[in-house]
Amino acid sequence: MTHGENIKKQSVPILDRLHSHSNLTVLLLFVTTLVIALVLFPSQSVTLPKYQVGDIVQKDIKSPKDFLVEDKQATQAKKEEASRSVLTIYDLDDTLATELGNQVTEAFAYLRELAETYRSGATNGKQGAKSPEVKAGVATSRPETMSLHELIWAEKQNFENILGIKIADSDYKILEKEGFSDVIASDIRQLLETVLGIGIVADKQLLLQEQEKGIVVRRLSSLDEAFVGNLQNFYSRSQARAAMAEVGRQEFTESSYALRNLIVDVAQDLTQPNLTLNKGETEARKREAVAEVKPVLTQVKQGEMLLREGEKVTESEVDKLEALQADTEQEQVLTSIVGFMLFVMVFLVIIFGVNFETCSTPTVNMRDLLFLSLMLVTLFFLIKVSATLSTGIAGSIPYSVEASSLLYAIPVATGAMTVCLFMGVQIALPFSLAMAFLSAFLFENRFDMFVFFLLSSIMGSYWVRTCKERGTLIKAGLKVGFANMLVVSALHLLKGAGLDVKLAGDWVFSFVGGVTSGILVAGLAPVIEMMFGYTTDIKMLELANLDRPILRKLMLEAPGTYHHSVVVGSLVEAAAAAIGANPLLAKASGYYHDIGKIKKPLYFIENQARGENKHDKLAPSMSSLILIAHVKDGVEIAKNGRLGREIIDIIQQHHGTSLITYFYNKAKQQKGEDSVKMEHFRYPGPKPQTKEAGLVLLADAVEAASRALENPTPARIQGLVQKIINKIFLDGQLDDCELTLKDLHEIARSFNKILTGIHHHRIEYPEADARVGSGPRRANGNSDRRQTRSPQDRAQEDREEGANNLKRLGMS
Repeated sequence: MTHGENIKKQSVPILDRLHSHSNLTVLLLFVTTLVIALVLFPSQSVTLPKYQVGDIVQKDIKSPKDFLVEDKQATQAKKEEASRSVLTIYDLDDTLATELGNQVTEAFAYLRELAETYRSGATNGKQGAKSPEVKAGVATSRPETMSLHELIWAEKQNFENILGIKIADSDYKILEKEGFSDVIASDIRQLLETVLGIGIVADKQLLLQEQEKGIVVRRLSSLDEAFVGNLQNFYSRSQARAAMAEVGRQEFTESSYALRNLIVDVAQDLTQPNLTLNKGETEARKREAVAEVKPVLTQVKQGEMLLREGEKVTESEVDKLEALQADTEQEQVLTSIVGFMLFVMVFLVIIFGVNFETCSTPTVNMRDLLFLSLMLVTLFFLIKVSATLSTGIAGSIPYSVEASSLLYAIPVATGAMTVCLFMGVQIALPFSLAMAFLSAFLFENRFDMFVFFLLSSIMGSYWVRTCKERGTLIKAGLKVGFANMLVVSALHLLKGAGLDVKLAGDWVFSFVGGVTSGILVAGLAPVIEMMFGYTTDIKMLELANLDRPILRKLMLEAPGTYHHSVVVGSLVEAAAAAIGANPLLAKASGYYHDIGKIKKPLYFIENQARGENKHDKLAPSMSSLILIAHVKDGVEIAKNGRLGREIIDIIQQHHGTSLITYFYNKAKQQKGEDSVKMEHFRYPGPKPQTKEAGLVLLADAVEAASRALENPTPARIQGLVQKIINKIFLDGQLDDCELTLKDLHEIARSFNKILTGIHHHRIEYPEADARVGSGPRRANGNSDRRQTRSPQDRAQEDREEGANNLKRLGMS
């Protein structure tokens, strides 16, 4: 890209560059409206009248559309049926018979082993033996003189412990007689396995309640399940005992009656239920079955009468209303948000777009749009939170305060006042309308709240439009508070209400809302200045203080530039007031526009000593680069000094893309016109984008030219000003800063007035009056002689005379 193309690109107006970033603008608008819609949406869903069973219907309600409603009775019946269809779960402990049989075998084997041990001891010449340790009993050492009979009876308790039941003495005698035969133990095990294998249940009456549908039997050893329909086959406790007696009579015919009865008695005593109800698993399966049941739905057609006026509300009608409300809310989750966003976007585009195109509003960029969006969202969220809190606070205050009165305390004017402080009243007014419009949705589209918020915001904007000190913000808040009271009174009387306690409360809270707005703006202003790089008039006043470090450094290191800048500041301040621009911004920008010359002050004519010019030893191209560099250096110094975006932009634009004519012509003389490109001798720009930047460009050129004007009479000054302004205008440097011909006329008039005052003719006093002991004739003679001398001679004479005077005053 060539230098000329770069200049052309940079001279595009800010608004045009904003249009080129339309995608970012649309994205910002979309995000802003989406956030507002998400905050607002819960209060925007359409609600139907809420009735309870037995209430009287106030108005006919018809179905606005087809929808499905759940038949709760049918659904409940279906769920109950599903629950009933679940079979009851019984757990069968199929290992119990084996466990009991093992106990019998172990007990009999213990006594047989004890007897054998005893007999072995007797064969070896001993009278007795110690009993072995027993797992389930308490075996103790017996005297060696104890007989086998005594030993067996001494171990009866251990035998019972291992067996798990008590044994009658008569039965124990029989077992002793039979030598605790393994055959007896085997018969007992067989009897247990036969009965327990079928299953014994503790409560057979409860089991038989499932006779019609059967049960599911789950074996605990393998968790295998089987359906059982005939529940009579299972034994109860009594049936199990009877079955064992019957089996004993049939199976143990070879045994004696007493032994057969002993076998049956032991088996009966050992028997316990092994089929138990698993209530937890049964209930879990019922819940699963109920959860899988789908609701029974019936269709309600569009236009069908849901409730009739004057009739009592039934339960089925309440169900229909609830179903319609739920169906409507589901649809509104998306459609309401989309519709509201579209509505708000159209509204914002219209009010701000029309305002930008038809009113003399300042140009805006992405930073400004981001600031406006942030203020809209923040203030909207603040109002939402305040409205929610007001309801809770009103109920907790001991005195009778209504929530509607607390709403007036919301500092809604904060947004418009802040926008006006940073962007001007032209932007604050449509912002006030947008804020009032959006806020009305939070209060069910109440017209009175819309009017209150709108007027409060407009008045707040009006009273801070010329804010130049922070105290003005507090005063503006007080004025807004009093104005709010007037608006509240008008709205109160408009409703037909008289002077009452509620009106007094409205006065108090509306006044608080206005004062709070001023306080919030005063606190927010410095934060927003840092976040967005804005510079308010308050900040401008601080920057316009000539004791600022940058200006003091300029005064010490580049005094000629300092004086030039002060004059330029005076010129642009007066001209800005004449054309309706910002005088404070213009003045501060005039003071700082040439601070880049601090880095190389001696390369600029106003700082050079007489007869010394550093550019005499440089090529024209190098000289032009040094002059052009002071703009970039000034921007860098301004950024480090945090002078604000507005002043930085004006520093960058105060020469526009103007031509450095002297060095351009000098280069042509040295190299030839064809060898020199004009673009290399132009400032990079961009051209001035604001009125204030244009004023600084004009004042800079006019003031510099006026210094070289000989005999600066009012007529000469007027001609010079007109010539400079026409030249800049024809060069196209003012194309982007919105200065009209009428503005240029007022600017020229203002410049003429200021420069005439600066260069007014003074009375020329004779030297005789200023020197002691000198006569008029000598003064006149010296004056005539000075007029006839060359400029070099006059300069030499001035130096000699200054040295003599200095010697007389301080060195002799």
